[in-house]
Amino acid sequence: MPHVDQDVIRLANTPGFTRWLQQVTATGGCSRPVHLAGHTTTYDAGTGEVLHHYDTRTEPGERLLVRCRNRRAAVCPSCSRLHAGDTYHLVRAGLTGGKAVPDTVRDHPRLFITLTAPSFGPVHHATGGPCRPRRHPRACDHDRTHACHTVHPPNDPLIGQPLCPGCYDYTGHVLWHAHAGELWARFTRTLRRHLATTAGITQTRLGDHARLSFAKVAEYQQRGAVHVHAVIRLDGPHGPTTPPPPWATTQLLANAVRTVAHHVTVRTPHSPATGEHLLRWGTQLDVRPLDGPAAVADDAIAAYIAKYVTKTTTGAGTGLDHRITTPDDIDHTPVTPHARTLIHTCWRLGGLPEYAHLRLQAWAHTRGYRGHILTKSRAYSTTYTALRTQRQEHTRGSAPWADDEIETVTDAQWRYIGTGHTPGAALIAAGIRSDLAQSRQLYQEAVEHASRQNVQNKGVSQ
Repeated sequence: MPHVDQDVIRLANTPGFTRWLQQVTATGGCSRPVHLAGHTTTYDAGTGEVLHHYDTRTEPGERLLVRCRNRRAAVCPSCSRLHAGDTYHLVRAGLTGGKAVPDTVRDHPRLFITLTAPSFGPVHHATGGPCRPRRHPRACDHDRTHACHTVHPPNDPLIGQPLCPGCYDYTGHVLWHAHAGELWARFTRTLRRHLATTAGITQTRLGDHARLSFAKVAEYQQRGAVHVHAVIRLDGPHGPTTPPPPWATTQLLANAVRTVAHHVTVRTPHSPATGEHLLRWGTQLDVRPLDGPAAVADDAIAAYIAKYVTKTTTGAGTGLDHRITTPDDIDHTPVTPHARTLIHTCWRLGGLPEYAHLRLQAWAHTRGYRGHILTKSRAYSTTYTALRTQRQEHTRGSAPWADDEIETVTDAQWRYIGTGHTPGAALIAAGIRSDLAQSRQLYQEAVEHASRQNVQNKGVSQ
């Protein structure tokens, strides 16, 4: 690409190129950095002495590059990795302690659960054998058979696609997505009530005895429906710092989750066009205790959730990472026919007055799902904001002008002036990301090698 090469040459010959390269490296090779202009001044609160002053007028292009902080790996691999790391520590702290959470939470009842969406119609899937074998398949009203004798490999684009699009309940799929947040909220409320009833106390007094905490992540399946992975923990009345009551056991919590998941429902508003839908969780439910010999490792759970936080909605061509502004855009989106029909259904339902509060057209790119990818209860563990603040304080604490004994005041004025890279800058940033990834890989291999050597040396000494 000659224009990219020309842009790289232009950048390399620009005054201040070395400083610009330092900025790009400081962002970790961010794909879409935010360009800011402004200044910040730090004063000694007692004397008014200027301890530090920074102004972008001395920077290349009179601007500072900062991370975009996009969590999606397809948008920015560098920032998504940082976000995944924060998620890992957030989830792990609620499982093992740390980040102001006592390590005694290990002894609290803890579960890792998976709640799925119900079936909206048979789809192709990979099972290691025939997809949907039927000895005597019958044709549906659309002259299709709900049978498939093909063995689909994991990367087969047919996986997740309906066997009969005409029979697939696209309206139910979209409405379930739109109410998934309410279904989870009702699940946790009902779970608290069920725990109180099981313990023999009134529902209003549960907070005096125990507190339910959770962290959950939503993952898109290949059929385009989300399912929920969640860590659920039962604490004492003041959260993780207090032990749960004697009646609060892992088995009691697991039984309560199974009972509530199969019974909680949400009813949609009645629509003259679509009727009324009774929404519930799918029949596939996985409940795993996080204690005992068969428990999944806490680090593995935290890594598992962190992995899915950075996944996009575009896997297997199922969705988009940006909003749709007009219905004409839908037909030109690079998605599967199944996903396109879901998006069209969102747009159509969003035009009905009874569904106006769901804002389905604004969320058509997510097939109607309006929730955050990761949510947690207040007392589960730390927050993203706290983790970012700690990182900033660590960086600020290493500055030569920083002194914990001096009270400071900071005056800052910043304005946004742009986003992204030129073609040549994007190529250089990609190279920096690759170098950093290789350095991390080499470091990890060195750590693992040293760990193996320590084990061998201990074996020899014994």
